[in-house]
Amino acid sequence: MSPREKPALLSDKKLLQERRRPMSQRHRKDMIFRGICRGVSGMSASLLVILLVTILTEGIGTLSTQFLSSSPDPDPLIAGMFPAIMGSVWLLVLTMAIALPLGISAAIVLEEYRPKGSGLRKIHGFVQLNITNLSGVPSVVFGILGLTVFASMFGLFGNEGNPSAEVGVSFVDQFYNEGDFVLEVPVSAASQPEAVPIAGMRVFDPAGKAYELNLVGDDAEWPEDSALAKRSLRSWDVPGRIKDRRWWYFRLPFGRGILAGALTLMLVILPIIIISTQEALRAVPSSLRDASLGLGATQWQTVRRITLPAALPGILTGAIIAMSRAIGEAAPLLMIAGIVFITRAPGNLMDDFTAMPLQIYNWAGRPQKEFHDLAASGIIVLLTALLLFNAVAVFLRQKYSKPLS
Repeated sequence: MSPREKPALLSDKKLLQERRRPMSQRHRKDMIFRGICRGVSGMSASLLVILLVTILTEGIGTLSTQFLSSSPDPDPLIAGMFPAIMGSVWLLVLTMAIALPLGISAAIVLEEYRPKGSGLRKIHGFVQLNITNLSGVPSVVFGILGLTVFASMFGLFGNEGNPSAEVGVSFVDQFYNEGDFVLEVPVSAASQPEAVPIAGMRVFDPAGKAYELNLVGDDAEWPEDSALAKRSLRSWDVPGRIKDRRWWYFRLPFGRGILAGALTLMLVILPIIIISTQEALRAVPSSLRDASLGLGATQWQTVRRITLPAALPGILTGAIIAMSRAIGEAAPLLMIAGIVFITRAPGNLMDDFTAMPLQIYNWAGRPQKEFHDLAASGIIVLLTALLLFNAVAVFLRQKYSKPLS
């Protein structure tokens, strides 16, 4: 090696060392960051595992078919959550039937029919900004809104006990006679006076079988014949008026019924459905739209036959994730239904209701350990429902995802 080449070689080695030094520092920082991320992830996963194991340990002992099919009871040994399960089913079905068409339609309008004028673009941006902001609003705020708008309707249509309009309801005057039999007299309108027992008048038993009323005198002995006693009343018997509601019973205002709860949950998840649908629509290549429009298809034909089928996996996934959030919401339902002792499943759209999160909250707030075990069993049922929803979302994504061409 010539004397001239030695200084050049030394300078190259120094330069190489200087380059290696910062590279090793960057690698060290990268390794430290990876270690922190792994540690935090491991800690989070460990806490989740501990939580799940604790819940399973406390709740698996009381989880049974009797627990799933029974009603709440002051005795924890026979208490169950069937009304809460059916209430959640009613809520999810109604919420899905209302929120999905509205959310998907709004997303299509906002994404596929963007306005071209400057003034309309400002309105479009304002609406988009508010939808994004609404997705971050606490759910309890929606509960207060639902209580004011849906449950009471600002007091413009009367109140729950005296609604201004009712559909799907019939009125019956119900008698209990001395033989502990029930006789019913249909009433044409709520304002009609209470029925007065008259000999020979047409009455019905709870099964709907018709009889001619036998009127027993005030001083006469009660008939010993069971068939005659079954259709007998005294003249001084006073009925109680009851409402026979169909499942589609509707009134104004809605009151604290299951329809008001479903509409409130709709407000909670509607921004999520709109945003997820918009993202799914944006993921569809614009070349497919251009090709469809170039072949002479209208804008709606392009949306219906090209864009929506291509975006369907993302739309379904977002919708099911939104429904998974709805099934676990407690704060807005607490504002609508409150913590009430419900021992039967909902029978119509305006019926009182409870849901799984509310029932779990009720049990968890009691001091007895037996009710805490019931709350843990309810959490297991709720987590199972959430896992099923997410599994359906993954299945639909895998089933309907296909290369776009």
